Amino acid sequence: MKLAVNYSPQAAALLDAGAVTFDLYKCTEWPEMIDAARRQRPPYVHLPLMAGRANIEQVGWDTIYRVLDTTATPFINTHLAPRGADFGVALDSTDADQGDVLLDAMLRDIFPLVERLGAERVVLENANWDPNYDIPQLVIAPAFIRRVVEASGCGLLLDLAHARMAAAYLGIDDRDYIGQLPVSRLRELHVSGTHYDPDERRLVDHFPMTDDDWVLAEWALERIRCGDWPQPAFVTLEYGGTGPAFARRSEAPVLASDLPRLYNLVHDRRAH
Repeated sequence: MKLAVNYSPQAAALLDAGAVTFDLYKCTEWPEMIDAARRQRPPYVHLPLMAGRANIEQVGWDTIYRVLDTTATPFINTHLAPRGADFGVALDSTDADQGDVLLDAMLRDIFPLVERLGAERVVLENANWDPNYDIPQLVIAPAFIRRVVEASGCGLLLDLAHARMAAAYLGIDDRDYIGQLPVSRLRELHVSGTHYDPDERRLVDHFPMTDDDWVLAEWALERIRCGDWPQPAFVTLEYGGTGPAFARRSEAPVLASDLPRLYNLVHDRRAH
């Protein structure tokens, strides 16, 4: 089990200074980011594939094969994120028939990946509650996520922040929510801090870790350590990045604090 972090100039500077350590960088598919990351640590790529939005051709098979062949990427990821408006499904719908429509749409995008790459090389990421992405409530239900994973035979990319956000919206305890997910298929784990946005009136992610986020991360890693869940290939801190969008979410002091703590948890270097 290795620790990865989003590539950012701040993480790179801290690594050069010996202030932090980690095993890999998580990158987008941008060649310039991959090349920058490779100068310090092996990069793995997280693609913008969205199951249910028919965007495989937009991302490109050449890109998919390139990242598998030239980086430390073991799995091709896709987000479970159909757009409700594309199917006439309201965000708050609980209609089972509409759920079947969304399931079929996602599987139409997942099966080509399985057919070309094999189910063992595809991971499905649980979505968060974010009305800006128009992802219906149906898709964030644990039972629904389990159906998609089981029907496809793929692995689970468990995003703990997404799970917290979905559980909060659904009014479910976050551990109970995660316990209903297909954690026996865990292949990759994402960790990031959450923050309540009063304008959005909901939790948002990719922020510094809070006490509640650490409690959940420690609980999840203990489930892995004691054998309740399989060991993922990577645990990734999804904080930091490049460009204006990450200007206030890529602070060196945050990385200098959060990365060593998560590194010790992932590599079981806790104080005894």
